[in-house]
Amino acid sequence: MAETPNPATTSFPAPTISLPLGMEILRTYSGALICLEIVFGGLVWILVASTNVSVPLLQGWVMFVSVTMFICSSLYLALFLLGLADKINTDWNFMDMFYHFIALLFYFGAFLLEATVSSAGAYANSTCIRRPHGNIITFLDYREYTINVAAAIFSFIVTLCYGCSMFMGFRRWRK
Repeated sequence: MAETPNPATTSFPAPTISLPLGMEILRTYSGALICLEIVFGGLVWILVASTNVSVPLLQGWVMFVSVTMFICSSLYLALFLLGLADKINTDWNFMDMFYHFIALLFYFGAFLLEATVSSAGAYANSTCIRRPHGNIITFLDYREYTINVAAAIFSFIVTLCYGCSMFMGFRRWRK
């Protein structure tokens, strides 16, 4: 006699998701925050890339975080806009909270490092130097200082956006 398969082994749970799919996600606070994360994260990327990267060890991490989170947030938003999140069986509420927690940690570190570069350029211009091609040492000029300050401010704004997204994701996950 043939045994009937256990229905528990042949079925998968439906994905747990409380965010809307398609263009409706843009009408939620979470969707708006993801768009702000992408826009301000792109600004951080552009601002740091437009300087001469006076302190490569610190600003290299800022560039890595801004580029990586820009790409990841764009892909994350695309999953919801295209409705692909409904086809992947996972707890999207937990994934949302976990992703934004990791992004918050990365961007908080990037904010601190960019603020360090900016604050070092504010005092007597001798603390933050860069070496151009040759043997002449040049100091961080005012233009680069203001660009680094703007990048620090925008990285703080992005950090706040990721923090708010993580908090809202945590509330959805705990329901």
